[in-house]
Amino acid sequence: MKSTIEELGPTRVRMAIEVPWGDLDHAFGEVYKELGKQVRVPGFRPGKVPNRVLDQRIGRPVILEQVVQHAVPEVYSEVVRENQVRVLGQPDIEVTRLDDNDTLAFTAEVDVAPQLELPSLDGLAVTVDDVEVTDEEIDQQVDVMRERFGMLTGVERPAEDGDFVSIDLEATLDGEVLEDGSTTGMSYEVGSGNLMEGLDDAVRGLSADETKTFPTALLSGPNAGQDAEVTVTVRSVKTKELPELDDEFAQTASEFDTLAELREDVRTRLARTKTLSQGAQARDKIVEHLIETVEVPMPENLVEREIEWRNQAFERELQQAGMDWDSFLQMSGGQNREEYDAEQRTNVEQAVKTQFILDAIADAREVTVDNDDLSAQIMAQAQRSRMSPEQYAQQLQQGGNIAEFVADVRRTKTLAQLLEAATITDASGNVVDLEALRPQTVRAATPADADADASADSADSADSADSPDEAEDDAKA
Repeated sequence: MKSTIEELGPTRVRMAIEVPWGDLDHAFGEVYKELGKQVRVPGFRPGKVPNRVLDQRIGRPVILEQVVQHAVPEVYSEVVRENQVRVLGQPDIEVTRLDDNDTLAFTAEVDVAPQLELPSLDGLAVTVDDVEVTDEEIDQQVDVMRERFGMLTGVERPAEDGDFVSIDLEATLDGEVLEDGSTTGMSYEVGSGNLMEGLDDAVRGLSADETKTFPTALLSGPNAGQDAEVTVTVRSVKTKELPELDDEFAQTASEFDTLAELREDVRTRLARTKTLSQGAQARDKIVEHLIETVEVPMPENLVEREIEWRNQAFERELQQAGMDWDSFLQMSGGQNREEYDAEQRTNVEQAVKTQFILDAIADAREVTVDNDDLSAQIMAQAQRSRMSPEQYAQQLQQGGNIAEFVADVRRTKTLAQLLEAATITDASGNVVDLEALRPQTVRAATPADADADASADSADSADSADSPDEAEDDAKA
C-alpha cells in the first residue's frame, strides 16, 4: 500500500492512497461471505455459492462497489494510525481509480489538528486580586444566617417590601383561563421580583382578602410574548422577625459560644473562598496568556459543526421549557440573535484554541495519564454529577467517551503543572501559596461554604469547554 499526505492548509490535509489488489482479499472475503448468505441460487446451499457464481448472478460492478465500501474505511484508519495524523472529523472520500484485479486508489481530505510553535513557558508570572475580607462582607454572611432563623408572624396591615404573603393567582388571555395559569396558597416575598413582572406593584399595599388585576407578558408556552391579565388575591400577610445578633444567636446557629467567634469563623471562610478564587483567576490568566502568545489556526469546519450542535441542543432545551429563541433572548437582557451568535462563536473558538495549545504542551512535555489521575478525576466528576464513581465510569464507557475523558484529564494535568510552576502574586506583591488552594477541613456550615465549594470546583478544572474531539463526536451525534 502506498500513501502520501499533502497539506492543503494548516488544519487540512489530503491523503492519496493506493491499495494493491492483493491487499483487498479480506474485503472480498467479507463481501462474498455476506452476499452468499443473502443470495439463493438453485443447486447451492445458502452460504456455499461459489464466488464466480455470485459475480455472474449479482454483477461484478456491484461486488466491486461493496468491496470498496468495506475496504476504504479500514485502509484509511490504518494510514491515519501509521502516520499518527490527528484527524478532526470524518474525511471526504473520493475513489480516483478502480482497476479490477489491479489497483484501488482514493483520496481522503480531512481536518487535522494544527502544528503549533510554542513559546518558552519558563518564568510564567500572573497577578491576581488581593484577599481582603471587609466587615461589610462578614455582616452580609451573618445576615444570611440570621434570615434562616427568622420567624414569620402574621400582621394586620397592607403588604410591604420584605413581607411574605400567601397569594392565589389566575392568568387569563382574551377572557380564557390559561392552562396551568392558576395556583393557590403560593408563598411570595414582596419586592423579590423573582416571579413575574408587575406582581410586586400589584401586591404592594394589599391587605388580606384583597384582590388586584394587572397585565404581564408571557415568557414561555405557546402564547409567549402576549400580555395576559393576572388576578392576584392576598390571603395573608406575614413579616419576618429576625433573632437578635448576640451570643445566644451564635450558639443557636453554629457550634460557637459567642458572636465574636462566629464572625471570626466567617472571616476565615470568606478568606478561604477568596484564596480559592485566586487559584481559578491564576488559571484563567495563564490560559489567556497562552491564547494571546500562541498562534492557532482555526479549523472552520470544526467550529461550524460545534456551533451547529450547540444550537440544536439548546433549541431542544428551549422546547422542553416551552420557550423559543425570542423569549430566551428577551430574558437574557435584550441581546439579539446576531450578538448571541457572535458571542458563542468567540467562546467556541477560544475553547478550541485552548485545547489545541494544551495538547501541544502535553506532547512537548510528554505528559502521561496514569490510573491515579483517572481515578481522581472520575471521583471529582462523579461528585459534581451526584452519582457514584462506578456509575460515572459506566456512563463514560456506555457513551464511548473514554478516549475524550482521558484527553481532558491530560489537559487538566498539563495546566495544573503550568500553574504549579508559575509565579503567582497578588496585587500587593505578595506571593500566593498554592498549598492554600487545596481543600481544608471545615468545622461548621456557613453561607460562605457554598461559594468556597464552587470556587474549589473551578480551581480543580483545567477548562470547561468541549475538546476538539468531543466537539466532533457531538457534531456527529
